[in-house]
Amino acid sequence: MFLHIDIDSFFASAERAVDQSLKGIPMAVGSRSNLEIFDTERINIKLMNDNSGAFVAPVFYSDRQKSFEEYFVDTINGERKIRGIITSASYEARECGVKTAMPIAKALQLCPKMVVIPSHYKLYHTLSKRLYRFMLAKIPNVEQYSIDEFFGDVRGWVEDAEVYDFAKTLQEEIMEKFLLPVSIGISQAKWIAKLATESAKPYGIYEVKDIDSYIENIPIEAFPGIGRGFQKRLHAHYISTLGEVKRNKPLLYSWKKPGIQLYKRITGTDEEGIDVRSERKSIGISRTFDPIYEREEIKRRIMIMARHIVYMVMAIEVNPTTYYLKISYEYGVKVKKSETVHRVFSETLYKQLLEEMFRTISLPGKGAVKLSLNVSNFTSQHLKTLSLLDLHEDLHTHKLTKYLQHLRERFGLDIIKTGNEL
Repeated sequence: MFLHIDIDSFFASAERAVDQSLKGIPMAVGSRSNLEIFDTERINIKLMNDNSGAFVAPVFYSDRQKSFEEYFVDTINGERKIRGIITSASYEARECGVKTAMPIAKALQLCPKMVVIPSHYKLYHTLSKRLYRFMLAKIPNVEQYSIDEFFGDVRGWVEDAEVYDFAKTLQEEIMEKFLLPVSIGISQAKWIAKLATESAKPYGIYEVKDIDSYIENIPIEAFPGIGRGFQKRLHAHYISTLGEVKRNKPLLYSWKKPGIQLYKRITGTDEEGIDVRSERKSIGISRTFDPIYEREEIKRRIMIMARHIVYMVMAIEVNPTTYYLKISYEYGVKVKKSETVHRVFSETLYKQLLEEMFRTISLPGKGAVKLSLNVSNFTSQHLKTLSLLDLHEDLHTHKLTKYLQHLRERFGLDIIKTGNEL
């Protein structure tokens, strides 16, 4: 039997866990693109990167907390404008029509009395990590699927007839210890348990005993893993429910591996187990901002983001060999480039290659609105697989990057910057 544990409105619930005055009122957590990394003054940025769920992104943060006005309000030409989107809303706010990803300005029009709190990602990651450790003491095999979702495999640990009572006790203990409401789905199949959690919300438990009858009338859009592409293909065959998917096995199997995997997950025959720790395959960072036309400022921001990538690479001790840069301009114009080099990674090498890539693909005179950087294709430090021609120089610059890493770990990520960041 599998449990899927999902924290209800996690960010909002986390804020309530540390501020009791937020309970019982319409409230939400909002965020906007974190642009303070581009500030010229030092703000002592640090990294949280010790949660490793499938969708748990590393978080850069500073201990300087901002008020609503500082974080969300910009004054342009004397006009006050509220920026940012809703990332998590309480159920009281949802009753007013507030939804995730809705602009904060619109949400406040729907719910004028709603309290909006700036995101505190350090708090969320800390709570998530503590909850993961707590569940490891209760369940032998636990997978952190995202920052607010966990799978637990209780086969051989709890009798099937006792799983519901076990989940109820777990739910109550989490509320007592962490002040966090969780909903729990139960099934003999992993992905059906995740689907069942939606039937349990808010703060409930739902056990699926008969998979076939449970999925019969559920829309395909509700199933985790059916994206827009699959939705379009299924609708083209007049398939709109999971029950209809089950009755169309030959069609799904004709779509080869992805279709077969999806069919087995929907019907609960996938036999997938817990993925306790999955290795990171890439490291990326992106930022969105108002249009920037100055070429040097765009390059400066790329170099700053590169420093953050370097810090993450050194923190998890990998050697990426593929570097990716994407620049999004106004009106949907996008340019991108990737380079693969089999060399020992260093900050010097990475920034040199990024400068060359930027020079190749940048569009002078156009306003950049988003930058995305990514590194992937990690190799182990078996130097024989890397370039011998540049080995001496690369080892020297890699050693220098290690020294910089020690200083940044001790004094903050922005204690040392290279000249092209200033």
